[in-house]
Amino acid sequence: MFSLEDAEARARQIKVIIFDVDGVLTDGQLTFIPKLDGTAAETKGFSAHDGLGITLARLGGLRVGIITKRESQTVAIRARDLKLEFVYQGQHHKLAAAKAICAEAGITMEQLCYVGDDIVDLPVMRICGLAIATANARPQMLAMAHWTTPNRGGHGAGRDAIEFVLAAQGSLDRVIEQYLDADDPAVLASDIGNGTQ
Repeated sequence: MFSLEDAEARARQIKVIIFDVDGVLTDGQLTFIPKLDGTAAETKGFSAHDGLGITLARLGGLRVGIITKRESQTVAIRARDLKLEFVYQGQHHKLAAAKAICAEAGITMEQLCYVGDDIVDLPVMRICGLAIATANARPQMLAMAHWTTPNRGGHGAGRDAIEFVLAAQGSLDRVIEQYLDADDPAVLASDIGNGTQ
């Protein structure tokens, strides 16, 4: 088990935060709506709390992205709405994507936070600077995570992770107040889309 002090010290080094999608930014349920041609449309539910959290992350100087095993048009649409900088879908072996993100961002693995819930996330979580498990994560994830979110995936776990990092870095209160300033141009530049893009 890791202490809260250790997790906070790790969080102070973070420059990029990466999320798994299913079970982290969603509740993990996959819903398929059949079409007449025999195919199906996939739908997922995302938390608005996580979306606003991503804006706060950007205001706090963090870069944000996703790595997911599945490929989904729904995820592509949500990633575009969230203006995510790093989007890696169809990644069965997520460590390669995490290393590519570090190279692109010009950071070390110690400066990467990864938020996951299942064993496919273990290779990244074992070597990243801050490994966060969601409250609904599998036991193997909970056992090795530096910190666990109070909320389940799809119910604000992403926001929990972001706020934990920002609080450890001493910027959470500042970015909340900055977000509330209607005249701050950085807020508009950092804010997520409105669902119409």
